Amino acid sequence: MRGLKGKRVLITGGASGIGAATAARFLEEGSAVCVLDRDAQGCERIRQQLPNLAGVVEADVSKRDQVQRAFGDAIRLMGGVDVLINNAGISIRHNFLEITPEEWDKVIAVNLTGVFYVAQIAARHMWERGNGVILQTASTNGIVGQPYYADYNATKAGVIELTKSMALELAPRVRVCAVAPGYVLTPMQRAEYTDAMLEEVNSKIPLRRHAKPEEIAALFAFLASDDAAYLTGQVYTIDGAETAGGLASR
Repeated sequence: MRGLKGKRVLITGGASGIGAATAARFLEEGSAVCVLDRDAQGCERIRQQLPNLAGVVEADVSKRDQVQRAFGDAIRLMGGVDVLINNAGISIRHNFLEITPEEWDKVIAVNLTGVFYVAQIAARHMWERGNGVILQTASTNGIVGQPYYADYNATKAGVIELTKSMALELAPRVRVCAVAPGYVLTPMQRAEYTDAMLEEVNSKIPLRRHAKPEEIAALFAFLASDDAAYLTGQVYTIDGAETAGGLASR
């Protein structure tokens, strides 16, 4: 991709799954990459897997003081932040009627409040510098209804509208987009499937398979690059056509 060499990239939730694949992709593009994650063991693993990282910082995005400190650490490690991949998130599978207030608050705190904290701190830094790119991880769950994830779905819909509002206010200095993956076969996701379950889910997707984390990472790299210089305020769905049709297509 044009324009990624030497760019300073901060990736939240970067110790595993889509975040780790995205860190690897930006390193391949010649970027400086710093990973932020709250999982201490995951942070240590990603250090070993990607020894060329500019740094790894441990922080919980739902805690604003930790985000502020971690962002300062990222600036210290890289000299600034040109690109933010605002990716950290959690999900809990449960029936709507059984969601507890504590579970609701936990999911909202990480997936929406945490996204806001990181985005606002990064946006202030980029605005002062005069340019930057913020890319946020949404989901097809924020576009269409999905059972058993009402709290998660609500947060991802919130991320989409936050992204659009930010893009309007931060233009022309800072570009803001969201990526909305469908089913992605991360190691954690694969561990939850039996072979039969995996085949059943794949059969619902027109491309007949889950996305690879590296394919989501490739979209992030494109959107951050100079090749995407006119793209802002949009949500890019990457789901193998899962949401392209209604009931008649399923």
